[in-house]
Amino acid sequence: MTPTLTPDSLRARVLHEDPWLFVIDKPAGLAVHKSGRIVDHLELYLPALADADGAPPKLAHRLDRDTAGCLILGRSLWSLKRLGAMFAAGHVAKTYWAVADGIPDTPQGVIDLPLLKITEPGAWNILPDPTGQPAITEYRVMGVDLERRRSWLELTPRTGRTHQIRVHCAAIGCPLIGEPFYGPERIAPGNLHLVARSVAFQLAHQYPPVSAVAPPPSHMVEALADCGWRAEA
Repeated sequence: MTPTLTPDSLRARVLHEDPWLFVIDKPAGLAVHKSGRIVDHLELYLPALADADGAPPKLAHRLDRDTAGCLILGRSLWSLKRLGAMFAAGHVAKTYWAVADGIPDTPQGVIDLPLLKITEPGAWNILPDPTGQPAITEYRVMGVDLERRRSWLELTPRTGRTHQIRVHCAAIGCPLIGEPFYGPERIAPGNLHLVARSVAFQLAHQYPPVSAVAPPPSHMVEALADCGWRAEA
């Protein structure tokens, strides 16, 4: 198997580093941990970020395999526990960018749709269902491609359900470009137009605030530009 990352390329993806944590720019298409038949995953490469005592950082949360962008890694048991509590309490601000097939009816709004996980032998799916777990996503239209009827969306999840943004966007008639599960057609994974754009939080009052921003992955750049995005100088 050809490694997805090298120690140098992983280091180049570090967006923030301090004694308690890293924020890295996770590449799209790389799972964060082993699951089922997945053999190539981020945890294989984390020893490249190990401390002097040889302990690698650990995942403080998860991103979907096909989602790129900001991922937080804890460097100690204390920081992992603290981050877990902060995520549970909604004290980590997360912003996503996406490009969708479709334009929302209003330039900004709130998608409030409970989500239910349906498990079958060897497979599972997430569906909007009133009996599911509460799920809330705020969105804002940042730009549009009128010719292709696409929209560049800024999304802020207020809950953290599996595939929440992807299912919510599809539910309002705006499935994400490259969506392999919730769009009108089943397509091969690996081209999802979704990036965890930014995170912001403060571990404790005596520590400085942390803020990190990830660049859009290369496969999103053209579609974002068509919607009016311009790369920073």
